[in-house]
Amino acid sequence: MGNKVNNQSKCCEISGEKSDIDVLIENILSSLGELRIGISSDEFQIQSMVEQALLEHQISFEKEYRLAPRNRIDFFIDGGIGLEVKRGKPNKTQVTKQLQRYATSEEIKAIVLVVDRTVAIPNEINGKKCILFGLNRLWGVSLS
Repeated sequence: MGNKVNNQSKCCEISGEKSDIDVLIENILSSLGELRIGISSDEFQIQSMVEQALLEHQISFEKEYRLAPRNRIDFFIDGGIGLEVKRGKPNKTQVTKQLQRYATSEEIKAIVLVVDRTVAIPNEINGKKCILFGLNRLWGVSLS
């Protein structure tokens, strides 16, 4: 029987079936892909627009979700996705430390970092997927 289970899991990997988390991440990124944010938007405005996009796509979330004392993520999406918004080009060291704190939470399964200027972050922290979503890609021209 053990071989059947192993064969089935290999079959799923080969057939390209996606996990629930991967599907949820795709839905989130798709909703964010419709945003058109001006370069003068502040972080609060960006968060508001992200909130509206999630609502329009019927993605359930809680805003300013407390993962631990002094550890709040901008959005906690049902299913375990944490979404953090940063204005400008965040400091790589500081934002990575912040994501590491979030990734220590059992509730977090993956993290999406939304920035208007790209910064390099690890693809994985504490075994949890980290996805960078750069809003500047949506502007259609390079503004750096």
